Amino acid sequence: MTARDLLSLSLEALGAHRLRYGLSALAVAVGVGAVVLLSSLGEGARRYVLAQVSTFGTSLVGIHPGRVETRGMPGGMGSARRLTMADGRALARLPGVRAATPVSYGSALVEFEGRGRRVLVYGVSGDMPRVWSMAVALGQFLPAGAWERDDPVVVLGPRLKRELFGDANPLGAFVRLGKARFRVIGVMAPKGQFLGFDLDDTAYLPIAAAMRVFDQSELSEVNLLAASVDESAGLAERARALMLDRHGHDDVTIVTQKDALGMVDAVMGVLSGTVTAIAAISLLVGAIGIFTILWIVVQERMQEVGLVMAIGARRRQVLAWYLCEAAITGLVGGAAGLAGALGLGFAISRLVSGLSFRTTPEILIAALGMALVVGLLAGVAPAVRASRLDPIEALRAE
Repeated sequence: MTARDLLSLSLEALGAHRLRYGLSALAVAVGVGAVVLLSSLGEGARRYVLAQVSTFGTSLVGIHPGRVETRGMPGGMGSARRLTMADGRALARLPGVRAATPVSYGSALVEFEGRGRRVLVYGVSGDMPRVWSMAVALGQFLPAGAWERDDPVVVLGPRLKRELFGDANPLGAFVRLGKARFRVIGVMAPKGQFLGFDLDDTAYLPIAAAMRVFDQSELSEVNLLAASVDESAGLAERARALMLDRHGHDDVTIVTQKDALGMVDAVMGVLSGTVTAIAAISLLVGAIGIFTILWIVVQERMQEVGLVMAIGARRRQVLAWYLCEAAITGLVGGAAGLAGALGLGFAISRLVSGLSFRTTPEILIAALGMALVVGLLAGVAPAVRASRLDPIEALRAE
C-alpha cells in the first residue's frame, strides 16, 4: 500500500462519514480558533495599552491624593486626602527629579468670536511639555516660574485651535474661558488620544489660574520626571517617604510607568490562562469526538479491514490508515479554525478603534501542529484496534 493509496482510502472513508468527522473537526476548529483569535487580539490589546501607557514617556512618576490598595490606575476608591501646592513644591525638590508639574483639571467652555467648544482644561506648570513628552507647534508654552503666578494666558490643543480659529493665527487673540479672558500664547503639537481622551482637544492654563477658574483648593495630582526608568522606583520611594513625613501617614497613591506596565502584563497573564482553558476544553472535546467516531467506524468497517488485510495489507499499514484519517480530521479542523479566527479577528479590528489583530507565522504553525497532534493522539487507540483484527474474523463480521 503506497502513500497515495493510503491517502485515497482515508479521503474516501472521510467522505463516506463526513457528518461524523465534520462534527469532530468542528470541535477542533473551535479550540484552534479560540487560541489564535484570543491570543492575537490579546497581543494587539497589549501593544495598544503599552503604547498608551508610554504616551507620556517611561520615567514618569505620578502622585495622587488618596490611598488605593490595589496598585495600578488611581481612582475613586480609597480615602480622599488633600494634595496641596506646598506638597507639590516639596516633591519637585526631591533628588532625582528632572522636571515636575502640578496638575489640576476640569471641563470648561472655551469661546472666541461666537464660536465655543467645551473641552478638558488642564492647569499645569511651564515644565509640563518636558514632563509629559509633548511639544509646542506654534508660539510658546506657559511661562516658567513660581506656580502661584496667575497669568491670564492659555495654550490651545491643535484640534481646539482649528475649531475656534480655523487656519488663522491665534497668537495674541483673547478667548473666554469661564468668566475670564485669556490671551493665546501657543498651540501644542498633535499628541493623539490617551485611553479615549483626546489630548489635542484641550487647553492649558497656569496651575494657579486653573484652580481659580474651577474654584479648587487642592491639586488633582503631581507628576515628576525621573532621570531614567531605572531611577523612577527610587524616586517613588523618596516621594512616599516625603509625603509620609508631611502628612503623618501614608495617604497618597504613587504610580510609576513600570507599575502600569506590570499591571498590563498581569492582565495579559489572566487572559492567557483563560485562552488556554477554553482551548483545552474545546480540543479535549474534539479529541473525544475523533476517538469515538474512529472507534465506531472500526466496528462498522471490520469487513473492509479484513478484506484489505486478506489481499496483503500489513498491520502497520492498517494502523497508518486510521491514523491518517485522524490526522486529516485534526488538520481540517485546525485549518477551519484558523480561517475563522483570521476573518473574525480582522473584522473586529476594523470595528473596534485602536484594537489591532496581531498574529505571527509561528502562532499559525503552532495552531496547525496542535490540531495535528490532537488528531493523531485521539486516533491511536482505534488504529491499534483495527490493526490487531484477525482478517478471517473481520471478514465474517456483520
